[in-house]
Amino acid sequence: MSLDPAAFRVACGNFATGVAIVTMRTADGAPHGFTANSFTSVSLDPPLLLVCVDREISSYEVIGAAAGWLVNILSDGQEELSRRFATPDIDKFVGVEFSEGPFGAPKLPGCIAYLAARGHAAHDGGDHGIFVGEAVEAEVAGGRPLIFFRGQYGL
Repeated sequence: MSLDPAAFRVACGNFATGVAIVTMRTADGAPHGFTANSFTSVSLDPPLLLVCVDREISSYEVIGAAAGWLVNILSDGQEELSRRFATPDIDKFVGVEFSEGPFGAPKLPGCIAYLAARGHAAHDGGDHGIFVGEAVEAEVAGGRPLIFFRGQYGL
């Protein structure tokens, strides 16, 4: 028995998720980031989280080489920023304000929470890589989350 990939995607799209931008620095120190809705906590002791990254995008190699990364959990007013960081082959940071977070990772203003993670493990996940990080710092700013459901933002 085999499930059609399109049917699988539609079914999974019925699970509402929050949206985050994962940021880090490249080996040469440039800011780098991508939009992720495949992000979750894994363990409380130790505090582990994971993000899944498509093997075909540049972020796959960058996160694999980074010592750590920052999960910027987006607020409901950051849809445009989410779309920007989901767009391939553009300089995502042009005109985007940020401060420096742990590991030098860009910290985007206006997010509802931040989690800094040190690289812990990487696993095969088919056409994605599963990157597990040990959370070393967390900050909660509050607000309403940006939600992604059935291929659209909002509820």
